[in-house]
This record gives sequence, structure tokens and C-alpha cells, in this order.
Amino acid sequence: MQKTVVVIPTYNEARNLPIMAAELWALQIPGLSLLVVDGGSTDGTDQIADELAERRPDELTVLHLSARGGLRRAYLAAFKWTLARDVDRVVQMDCDFSHAPRFVPQLLEASRDADLVVGSRYVTGGKLDSRMGTARYLQSWWANEVYARLILNLRVQDVTSSFRCWQTEALSRIDLDAINSNGYSFQIEMAYVAEKLSYKIVEIPIHHEERRVGRSKLNLSAKMEAAWRTWEILWRYRNYTEAPINSRPAGAAHPTDLASRIDAVDQANGALNGHEPPSD
Repeated sequence: MQKTVVVIPTYNEARNLPIMAAELWALQIPGLSLLVVDGGSTDGTDQIADELAERRPDELTVLHLSARGGLRRAYLAAFKWTLARDVDRVVQMDCDFSHAPRFVPQLLEASRDADLVVGSRYVTGGKLDSRMGTARYLQSWWANEVYARLILNLRVQDVTSSFRCWQTEALSRIDLDAINSNGYSFQIEMAYVAEKLSYKIVEIPIHHEERRVGRSKLNLSAKMEAAWRTWEILWRYRNYTEAPINSRPAGAAHPTDLASRIDAVDQANGALNGHEPPSD
């Protein structure tokens, strides 16, 4: 039986998290567990996650990050946590139900013959919620189909999708500490590195829905960062070579230790780039 961890970053998702967890467990996928990475929620999401973990300790774990630091920090902590354990596949998904749990089995099925599977809005059969509106649709289409793909010469069509499934063996060969981008651009950089490593990437069509409750955390600064980071990614990886395989320590790192390591890398990158690390 393969072991799968679904990584769910949260910030103020108190109304969504219990329903998301219940719907994922209702799929009854053997070997599936959840990893909630909370970035300092102020609405009780962290307490709800802890309560769920107490009720189902073998099926849900919580990583508490000391402060809100964006998707990059959450995902790096989650990836390192999974690489320190006996996990076969890692699924990324949002907690706001823009990624429907019903597509998780399809991601896992496609991962049998792929290093990375992307839940895509832009392959045949994929679609965006009709409530999105023309302006937002065009923004998303431009970011994915034109801007990032053209600059980086990417084959992946939905480069900003955060609905993904990684084989952990493939994930272990990425130098995670070298990933600088946050938000949308984090997904772009990870996809770009995967293509640089000649990974087999499969895209499956999904219906990307509007969030059920709450407000989107995507803001103008995140969009601007994704725009300039695309050029920075192109320059930084111009002489890219494969990184050594990340070690899988026998003992599991404590969440605080993981966050501290990421903070140290952030500080070093900030000094090198002449600016503070971005946050969402």
C-alpha cells in the first residue's frame, strides 16, 4: 500500500478545514493522511486542526508556523516533513475548495506513471468557474498560457496550479533550499525545475471552482511578484544542474526546526537579493 500525504496550507480557513478533511477522508483512499500547515491563523483554524489531529492522530498532522510567511514557507516545511518519513506521494491542494477533493483519486491514478501530476484548468476538459468573470479569466489565461510559459519555454500549460501530486523520490532530487519564489511564482519555479530535471509531467483536467467561503488571499503584490520572478527564475536557472538527492533522516525534524531552517535561508536570500523575502 502506497502512503500518500495531502498537504493543506491554511491561513484563516476555520470554516473550510473541517469540511475539507471530512470530504478527503470520505474518499477512503488507503494509506492517505493529511498534513495541515497553518501560518499563524487568527480565526481559530489552528485550534480546529489540533482538535482534528487529536481525534484522528494517524490520519492528520499539524505543523504550526510561527508567523504567516506565504505558500513557499508552508510548502517547504511540508515537503521536508514528508521527505523525513516513509511517504510515497505528496498531494498539494488549497483549503478553499477551489480544488475539489473528488479529483484527488485521478491525481493519484495518473501519478502511477509520472513524477509530477498537475491538476490543470487549461488542458482539454479543464475549466474555470463561470462565476470568475471575464477580467479574472483573462488574467489567469495570460499568466499561464502566455507570459510564464513563453518566457520560460514551459511545456506545462497550467504553470500556476497548486493542485499537484509529486512522487517523493522525484521531490527528493530538488534542492528545496534553492527555491526562492513565493505565491504563484513558487508553483512556476517548481514546475520549471521539474522540467529542467526532465521529469515526466502529466496534466489532468479539473474544474477550478470559486472558493466556498471567505475571501481570496491573492493580492496585487503577489501578482506583481509572479511577473518579475518569472524573469528572475529564468536568469537564476540558466546553468542549472541536478542537485544531490536530499537525505531522508531517520528521525523526524520538529516543525519549529523546519521553520527555523527556512527562515535562515530566507535571511540569506534577502541579503543576497537586497530585499526582504516576500510574504503572501
